[in-house]
Amino acid sequence: MFINFPEINDLMIQDREVTIPKMVTIRQHFDTYQIADIPLHIREQMEANAGAPERFKGKRIAITAGSRGIPNIVVILRAICDILKEWGAKPFVVPAMGSHGGATAKGQEEVLASYGITEAGIGAPIRSSMDVVQYGTLPNGIPLFCDKLAFESDGIVICHKIKPHTDFRNEHESGLCKMIAIGLGKHKGAAAIHSQGFCGFGSFITEAARQFLQAAPVAFGVGMIQNAYDEIHTLEVIPGAQIMEADARLLKAAKQQLAGFKFDDIDVLIIDRIGKNISGYGFDPNVVGRSNSRCYGFEDPVRIKRLFIRGLTPESHHNGSGINEADITTRRCLNDIDWSETWTNLITATEIQGSKIPMYVNNDKEALTIALRCCNGAPRPHRVARIKDTLSMKELQVSEALYEAIRDQPDIEYVRGPEEILFDGEGFMS
Repeated sequence: MFINFPEINDLMIQDREVTIPKMVTIRQHFDTYQIADIPLHIREQMEANAGAPERFKGKRIAITAGSRGIPNIVVILRAICDILKEWGAKPFVVPAMGSHGGATAKGQEEVLASYGITEAGIGAPIRSSMDVVQYGTLPNGIPLFCDKLAFESDGIVICHKIKPHTDFRNEHESGLCKMIAIGLGKHKGAAAIHSQGFCGFGSFITEAARQFLQAAPVAFGVGMIQNAYDEIHTLEVIPGAQIMEADARLLKAAKQQLAGFKFDDIDVLIIDRIGKNISGYGFDPNVVGRSNSRCYGFEDPVRIKRLFIRGLTPESHHNGSGINEADITTRRCLNDIDWSETWTNLITATEIQGSKIPMYVNNDKEALTIALRCCNGAPRPHRVARIKDTLSMKELQVSEALYEAIRDQPDIEYVRGPEEILFDGEGFMS
């Protein structure tokens, strides 16, 4: 369901002069380590930690694949499948993404295909279904579900990246336990747990994972951490009995690798694109702040007066989750959102406040002008920052005033500028 938002005309926005600042391109420095040979690393990890190859012979092994963007995910899944086949197993991939992909089997298979996760790409079948079986119940009576194809297999490989969640703080956040409780739960399981809201979410996924590991035929886990440059920093193959311990340990390590701003005072932040492949929230509140639920333990990492979101990633499949946190956007951005897809996702998460639509105007130049015009506080040259998305924090642009405030930091490198922001004939940034 797309909505054709009308043009906005005759806004009175010029009662105070606004100057769009020139921008300086800078480079932020983070830990650069990454795994150089991923297939070799996976082979070494599987040989050391997955168990004896003989136990996999003739077994149907289900491997989870989620909707989050993971660098080299096709290489990773292909390596796992190739080794399992060498050991005589019959691996297949199941989408484990809750209600994403429009909460349909076809939609979830299409999400995986957009990442290159196809039978041809990984050398194993993709088996997508929304059918589930119940394996347990939370103490409050909420049922726990698992993808039927995975649960009835001979072994499940819980494969996912581990990172801080966007809405809550807990020993287990976004990672293997959440993949078990929400991703493998499909639409029915995700909706059941999300019905309780995020404030108890951490304890729910912890208990769900505990029961799952007792009830399901878990073969092993594969936990990954990305570095600040969106490369695989850590990848561990984890025996089934150690999944919960490893999930908590790797979360602590992931928080140390998270890319963010090397400064914390921004008047206007411009985000070029948001999307489900970037974060479940479209952008990562661990970088930007503005968490949808602002629940227990979550604090904004940076002060931002106005947020301007310009568009969506193609990989988001028109899911506009997160657009509600923008102070302003454009008509073009809103017209690109599939509201049925977005609202289905938000209803499943019970976070319907995320369906709010921000102020919009006709183009980027108007939006930026209004955002600058509406920065209240003591007069000063505007501190503006522009990022491609919250996974792209290595190189970004900052206004001259902001650059002057941070230029002497050892982890900030000058690249070029200052330069005018270029707009095309329709008023959109290049």
